Amino acid sequence: MNAEPEGPGGPGTGAEGPGGAGGGAASRGPAGRTGRTGGAAPGTGTPAFPTALGASTAADITLLGHDLADDLMGRVGFGELVFWMVARRRPGPGQVRLFEACLVALADHGFTPTAIAARLTYLSAPDSLQGALAAGLLGGGSRFLGVTEDTGRFLADTLAAAGDPPADDAGWDALALEAVTAARAGRRIIPGLGHPVHKERDPRTPALVRIAREEGLEGPHLRLFQAVGRVHAPVLGRRLPLNGAGVCGAALADLGLPVDLLRGFALLARAGGLLGQLAEEREHPVAMDAYLLVDRNATRLPPGDDDAPRD
Repeated sequence: MNAEPEGPGGPGTGAEGPGGAGGGAASRGPAGRTGRTGGAAPGTGTPAFPTALGASTAADITLLGHDLADDLMGRVGFGELVFWMVARRRPGPGQVRLFEACLVALADHGFTPTAIAARLTYLSAPDSLQGALAAGLLGGGSRFLGVTEDTGRFLADTLAAAGDPPADDAGWDALALEAVTAARAGRRIIPGLGHPVHKERDPRTPALVRIAREEGLEGPHLRLFQAVGRVHAPVLGRRLPLNGAGVCGAALADLGLPVDLLRGFALLARAGGLLGQLAEEREHPVAMDAYLLVDRNATRLPPGDDDAPRD
């Protein structure tokens, strides 16, 4: 969950592949990196479409420059592969551990709106498993799941503006206080603070910080995030817990993964959770009861003025 809304916290790189033999015009991708478009295979006039990911022939499949069947299957875990594909660098064991801990933390959080949406869609269209999964994933936004990316971006922007990172906890606290105060003054929500269920402490947060420390991966984003937790109360007038979606955003950013893609990792994790929700719905259905509970307890409201005819 994200605060997972994450409730209000107050008013607040991969290397590019070759441009293809024969070249091509440079273009800017969504992340601002320069890529190559167009181009042609030498002497053919056929367009070239360079990729460092998967490719296949009649005899084999390659992925990331490795033979899929001989080098990767049974040797590389799914989490490691996803990290590798996105970052274009193979993660070490500690990085895989922290990355997969984030995926586990975000996989399922009970009957959240995303799970309910998936179950109700499956009730309506049991012939469309993909539709039910999509319904749940489409609900990942600024209140649920999306906080992972929002927190990573908030921390990354703060660090970029600060220049050199602080040398000690006092320096981190001062930086965090400045960021929280500015967000409050601008009536902006501080992502990663608050949770609708875990009012005092989100158990995922200390667990992920501990894993990051054990693997020597507690970087500036996690340091700043923890400082936000220490200093925000006087500014906001109340103390809110650092939520699990937020700490995942900080940890994923410290792993060097693109901030603009952090929501994708949350959705990847939740896709697995939603598949579990739908498997359970098949065996122990609750969607019909949820639908009938709402429908049978609907109350009538008088029609408003909008029903009046207009000239």
